[in-house]
Amino acid sequence: MRIVFALLLSLWASVSVAQERDIQAVITQQIEAFQVDDFAQAFTYASPNIQGFFGTSERFGQMVMSGYPMVHRPDAVRYLELREIAGNLWQRVMITDPAGVIHMLDYQMKMIDGMWRINGVQILPAPGDTA
Repeated sequence: MRIVFALLLSLWASVSVAQERDIQAVITQQIEAFQVDDFAQAFTYASPNIQGFFGTSERFGQMVMSGYPMVHRPDAVRYLELREIAGNLWQRVMITDPAGVIHMLDYQMKMIDGMWRINGVQILPAPGDTA
């Protein structure tokens, strides 16, 4: 019985690691597309809800440049924990901008047609920020 439990736990962990790796790859690919202003490619990593809301990759790119400049031109990206909250997966990402300011973001991820897509990004309060 213990062997079966250990095997199941091991299988679950490997699926979780693979899932985390795939999610992080999607976020990385979108950020790489932003870095070269390839908004059409970056738009492909967004969920249909996000695509429908913005309508075009140009409008999406404008929103990212004005509202998420740290994502548009990050200096460093570090992946933190992947969490499930109310049935949704959230990937915490720490981004350092070119000025050295640290930004914490949560990416909501959705599996759509067998591919992970970004369904929204929340900017979290800065570390040590109480407001």
